[in-house]
Amino acid sequence: MRDILVTALIFGSIPFILRRPYIGVLVWSWIGYMNPHRLTFGFAYDFPFAALIGVVTILSMIVSRDTKWFPKHPANTVLILFIIWMGLSCTQAMYPDIAWDSYKRVIKIELMVFITMMLLQSRERIQQLIWVIAASIGFYGIKGGLFTIATRGQFMVLGPADGFFAGNTEIGLIILMILPLFYYLHQTTSAPWIRFGLVIGMILMGVAAIGTQSRGALVAAVGVLGFFWLKSNTKIITGIIGIVLAVTLYYFMPLAWHEKMQTILNYQQDASAMGRINAWWAGYNVANDRLFGGGFEFWSPQSFLLYAPNPLDFHDAHSIYFEVLGEHGYIGLTLFLLYGIIAFLTASKVIKQTQNMEQFAWANLLARMIQVSLIAYAVGGSFLGLAYADIGYQLVAVLVLLQHLVNQGLSEQTAMPEHTASIPAKPESFVRKPVAVDAIPETTTEKDSTRYVR
Repeated sequence: MRDILVTALIFGSIPFILRRPYIGVLVWSWIGYMNPHRLTFGFAYDFPFAALIGVVTILSMIVSRDTKWFPKHPANTVLILFIIWMGLSCTQAMYPDIAWDSYKRVIKIELMVFITMMLLQSRERIQQLIWVIAASIGFYGIKGGLFTIATRGQFMVLGPADGFFAGNTEIGLIILMILPLFYYLHQTTSAPWIRFGLVIGMILMGVAAIGTQSRGALVAAVGVLGFFWLKSNTKIITGIIGIVLAVTLYYFMPLAWHEKMQTILNYQQDASAMGRINAWWAGYNVANDRLFGGGFEFWSPQSFLLYAPNPLDFHDAHSIYFEVLGEHGYIGLTLFLLYGIIAFLTASKVIKQTQNMEQFAWANLLARMIQVSLIAYAVGGSFLGLAYADIGYQLVAVLVLLQHLVNQGLSEQTAMPEHTASIPAKPESFVRKPVAVDAIPETTTEKDSTRYVR
C-alpha cells in the first residue's frame, strides 16, 4: 500500500511540474530529504524517483516561459571551480571507477542546486522550499523525539535507511540544521495552530538530537543554541526555553548516555574517537603526498596501509574538512572553505542591508536563521563526513536568491519618488505581526510584499 501511495504521489506531481517547473524543485527536495520511498517495502524502495523528477524538471524548464536567470554571485563562481577541481581529482583518483560514480552523484546534486537558483526567484517560492525542507526532515526529528521520550533515551535515533543522514550522528546534525528554519516559519506564520505545532516540533526535534546519542551532535547543539540565541528576536523567551529544555534532557537521559558523552573529555581512551583521528591523519598524509588528493571514496583498508598511522584501524573520514582534504587535496579544501565563508558573509550582508526595514523583515530573519544552520554544519561537520550533502548547498542557494531579491527591491525603492519610498520600521516592530505567505498570490512582486509584516 505504501509503495502505491508514494508512487501515485510522485507520478501525480509530473503534470504540475510540466506546467510549473519550479514545482519540480520542491518535489525533488521532498524526495531527497524525506526519502519517502525508503519507508516502503516493495517495488518503490529502489525506484529512482529523484532522477525521474530531475529529468522532468529540466525538460519542463527548457520549454517553459518561466524566468530562468542564473545569478552572478561569488559563491556560484567558487562552487563551479570546486566542481571542476573535483572532476580533475577523479582523473588522478586512487580508485577511478568508484571516484567517477561518486562524482556523478555530486554533479546531479549541484545541477539541482543551480536549477533551484534559476527557478525559485520569488519570496513565495523560497518560502515553499523552506516548508518542504523543514517538513521533510522535521518528520524524522519529531518522530525521533517521540521515540526518545517513549523509550527514555535507551536507544539511538536513526535517520531513513540508505539515506545520506541514515546514521545517528548524521541525523543529529541535520536536525540541528533544520531547527532554525522551524523558528523562521514560526515567526512568519500567522495561523495560531501552525505556530503552536512548530513550537512543539522544535522541542521534539531538540529531544531527538540528544536522543541520537551522538557526541558530535551534542557539541554542535551547544554551538547552535548559543548562536541561535544571539540571532533570535525573542532572546529572553528563547533563553529560558533553552535552559529548561537542556536541564530537563540532562536529567532525563539514562546513565549510558552520560557515560558516552563524558568520553568527549577523555577521547584518548575511546576507540571510536581515536579511530576518527587515525582517519584524519590518513586524509592529511594523502593530501601531502598527492596534489589532487586520493579522489572520492579513497578511504579503504588498502589506503590506510599507505597513509594511516595505525593501518589496521580503518575508518571513514568522519569530518567534512578531512573528507575534502583527503579526497581533493589542499586546493579542494580551500575552495570548500571559501564557499562556506562567502555564504556566511552573504547572509551577513543581507542582514545588514535589511536591518530595521519592515518590507525585508522576512529576508533578514531567514538570513539569520540560515547562518545558524551553517554554524551547525560547520561545527557538527567536524565529526562526520557530509561534505557533499545537498542540504548545505541548497541553503547557500537560498542565500544567493535572498541577496538578489533584496538588491532588486532596494534598487526599485531607490528609483521610487521620495514621497512614496518605504519608511524603515522601528526595531521593536520587527516581525511582530506576520501575514501568512500562502495568502499572497504567486504573482506578487517584491514591491507588493511590504504587507508581509503589517
